[in-house]
Amino acid sequence: MPYLKGSDSDYGPVYIREKGELRLIADPVNVEKVGPCKIKPHSHLKKCGSVRFCNREGDQTTSTKNNDPVFLTLRYSAKPLFDIALGFVADNVQYIDSLIGFPEQVAKKLFAAAEERKKFVDPGAGLQALQTFSKAYGSLVLSSLCLKSRYLLVSEKLEEIKSFQGLSCLDLSSCQLGDDHELLQHLTTEALSSLVKLGLGDNCLSDSGLRKMTAPVRVMKRGLKNLELLDLSCNPNIGELGIGYLCCFKKLSVLDISGAGAKLSESLLQMLQNKMGLVPADSPLQDFSHAHCKTEGWAEQVIVQWNSIISDSAKPRISFMPRTVAQRFYGKETSMKGVLAPPSLAFNTKETASKVNMQFHRKPLQDICAIAYDGSLPGKTSAIQNSKKRDLEILVQDNAVPSAKRQCPPQLTLEDWHLLDSY
Repeated sequence: MPYLKGSDSDYGPVYIREKGELRLIADPVNVEKVGPCKIKPHSHLKKCGSVRFCNREGDQTTSTKNNDPVFLTLRYSAKPLFDIALGFVADNVQYIDSLIGFPEQVAKKLFAAAEERKKFVDPGAGLQALQTFSKAYGSLVLSSLCLKSRYLLVSEKLEEIKSFQGLSCLDLSSCQLGDDHELLQHLTTEALSSLVKLGLGDNCLSDSGLRKMTAPVRVMKRGLKNLELLDLSCNPNIGELGIGYLCCFKKLSVLDISGAGAKLSESLLQMLQNKMGLVPADSPLQDFSHAHCKTEGWAEQVIVQWNSIISDSAKPRISFMPRTVAQRFYGKETSMKGVLAPPSLAFNTKETASKVNMQFHRKPLQDICAIAYDGSLPGKTSAIQNSKKRDLEILVQDNAVPSAKRQCPPQLTLEDWHLLDSY
């Protein structure tokens, strides 16, 4: 489409087509002769200098005579009013009182616009905005959250993490929480009563921490009442007493206590089987592979922004190279980088391989019905009980830790030798 560049003094009158009508805009003297509408010349067309036409195809300049009129067709590409209003609200998202009853489709676009403007990273506006969205939409904002080995993110964004409601999966493995962390207390509130999967492996927990975490469920029947999967691996201070507190989770179907302080004894197996209906797993369960727990929801990119900012701020800015060179000159082989390196939070593969697999799960309904049917037949009850007891003893013996000293074989007596000679 040809376009106009410059003024209209060299090519005579200039016409414009608008709303189906042809109007003269170049010559103020002949405005009244063109049509019934009287308009004033636009000042921005007068200040352009010379006028010429340029075609888009060849971009060649075509000349016209001074008396020939010039016709223009204007096309407007105005921004939609919805986008303008959405951008304005996203810029001031921290001042929204409530979004309850607001359409989800519009709220999702509003959340994306605020995220694009990095409103949730702002220390002042981010917390208020997240609380407003979480109260109105719950699990749509974030349904699953994986914070494995992100202890810096947990400590820096604790209040923002506590604002999420309606989570169904939460992984806090290797976050160095301990028994008195605020996040453990937050797990017992109604905001996280929808949790189905919870990972607390390698968090320095003990029996006291499990007692506090299960107190609302045991006493007031609220809290983690919908929990189905619990990972307590690599917590050496958790004993059989702490595992007994888990009996209040009636829906718990998968449990991992590998690397805990509790030993795989007959009393522990009987407690888990009788009170919780859990039996030892024959092989490692795929539920604890940490591949099923991912951050999902509207705020997925918000977590990525937090993590990138915190990881960039945690990088060391001081170079220890001169001091390292000086130490090598004086014969010290230990470098400052090795001394000041942060401790690795990854599990040791050798220790993990040597640990006993203590994962428990509930048997399928078909196996339970088969056992109940066999037990109902006459003459088989005692045999089933004896077989269960025998299998339990074999399991305990197989998983027992061997003693450090090697036991000497028993010596044969004279009667034993005579018995052998008789054969």
